[in-house]
Amino acid sequence: MATSQDQLSSVIVLMVPFPAQSHLNQLLQLSHVVSSYNIPVHYVSSALHNSQIKSRAPNHHLAKIHFQDLPTPHFVSPQPTKTANNFPTHLVPACEAFDHLRQPFLDLLTRLSRTAKRVVIIHDYLMSYAVRDCDSLAPNSETYAFHCISPTSEYAFVRGAMGGGLGIDHDHDNQLKIPSWPSSIDPRFDAFVAKQYPFVRANKSGHLYNACRLIESEFLDFIFDKVLESDDKMKLWAVGPLDTLTICKKSPLNNSINGDSEQVYYLEWLERQKPNSVLYISFGTTTFLEDRQIEEMAIGLEKSEVNFFWVLRDADRGDIFGDEQKVGGPQLPKGFEERVKGKGIVVREWVPQFEILGHPSTGGFMSHCGWNSCLESMGLGVPLIAWPMHSDQPMNAALVTEFVKVGLAVEEWEKREELVSSSTIENVVKRLMDSDEGDEIRKRAEKLGGELRKATAEGGVSRLELDSFISHITR
Repeated sequence: MATSQDQLSSVIVLMVPFPAQSHLNQLLQLSHVVSSYNIPVHYVSSALHNSQIKSRAPNHHLAKIHFQDLPTPHFVSPQPTKTANNFPTHLVPACEAFDHLRQPFLDLLTRLSRTAKRVVIIHDYLMSYAVRDCDSLAPNSETYAFHCISPTSEYAFVRGAMGGGLGIDHDHDNQLKIPSWPSSIDPRFDAFVAKQYPFVRANKSGHLYNACRLIESEFLDFIFDKVLESDDKMKLWAVGPLDTLTICKKSPLNNSINGDSEQVYYLEWLERQKPNSVLYISFGTTTFLEDRQIEEMAIGLEKSEVNFFWVLRDADRGDIFGDEQKVGGPQLPKGFEERVKGKGIVVREWVPQFEILGHPSTGGFMSHCGWNSCLESMGLGVPLIAWPMHSDQPMNAALVTEFVKVGLAVEEWEKREELVSSSTIENVVKRLMDSDEGDEIRKRAEKLGGELRKATAEGGVSRLELDSFISHITR
C-alpha cells in the first residue's frame, strides 16, 4: 500500500499493552508491523513491564519502537501458587494496579498530541478503563481496542453472559462445543474484565483482532453484529497471525539466538535431531504445575520414547525482576535427565518459542493453548497437544482440536481438576508423534500453516485488512 510521507509524518501511534507476557508480546508484534509502514510507534507501559518485554523480545522487534516508561504503580507480587481453577491469581494485583495508569498516560498523550496531526491509540482491550477518556481530552486522538484473545473465546464469554442461549453451528451439523467462561476464570479477575467491558463496547473508532478470517470468520461476524452493535462509523479488522507477518516459513533459529553459550547448547541439540521428530513442551508464563504432575509428565515422556524439548519454569510473577524468587524451581524425578540424555532436553530459562517452533526438527507442541502459542503453532504448521489450564485456553483448545482439527486433547475439560496420569501423557504423545493418526494431523497442520502464511503475505486476506487499517489511520 502506498502512503505519502506527508501523511505518515502527521500520525503517531501509541500502543498500550496489558501487563501479561502474551499480551505484551502481541502488542509488540503489532508495533513492529505498524512501524514497518514508516509510522512512528510509541510502546507505552510501566518501566517494569517495558524492561520485561525488551529482555525477552527478538532484537528486530525493537529497532524502530519508542518505549515510553510510565511510573510503575505499586503492587504486591506474590509467588505463583496452585489454585482451584488453575487461574494465576498471583497476577491480579499487577492487573488492578494498571487501572491507575490513567493520569500518567493522559499526561503523555497531552504532550505527544501537540506534535502530530493525529494520535492513534491502540490499547489492549483489558486496558479500556485506563484509557477511557482519551478522545475527549485530546480531540486529535482516536482510540482502537486490540483483542489479544481469540474471537472463539470472546464468543464463549458473551454466550456465558447471555445465559448460554447463543449457538454457532460447525459445518451446519453439530454445534461447536466450547467450554463455558465461568469454568475457567477466577471471580476476582472476572470482575476486572467486567470493569473494562462497557468501555470496550463504547469504542466506536474500531477494533483489531490478532485473528484470521480463514478460521474464525463466523465468530468475528457474530462479534461485529451482535456484541459491538456496529454502526456505519465503527470498523473491525482481523490482522493475524501477527507473528507470521515477519517470519513466514520454517527456518533455523535466527535473531532471537545471539550466540550466548546459555542458548547455543539447545540450538545445537535441535540441529542434531531429525525433521519433525521433537515434541516441544511449554505451558507459557502463567501456569503452575505441582511436583506430582511434573513427575507424571516425566514418567509419561520417558515411556513414550519420543524426542522432546521441555521448557520447565515456574510461572511469571507480576514483577519478574523481583528478588524473592522461589528456590529450586520445579522438581523432576531423581535421575530423569540422566536417563533421557540424548533423547530429551529440559530447559529452565526463557526461550524464543516462535523460532523453536519454526525449527525443522520440531514436529509437535504440547501447549496450554494460550492464544499467542496457538497462533504461532498454527502459523508454522506445527500440530498441538492441547492441555488448557485457565482463562481463554480451553476455548482455544476447542478451536484447535474440534474446529480446525490440528491437535489432540490431553483430556476433556470436565476432568481438569484430576491429576493427568503418566499413561495418559504417554498415549497422547505417541498418538501425535508416532502414529498414522498423528501423521494425518500433521498434514492438516502444515496445510493450515501454509494458508495462514498466505493470508499474511502480500494480497492475503489478513494483509489486506492490515493495509485497510493503515490506510484508515493515515487518511
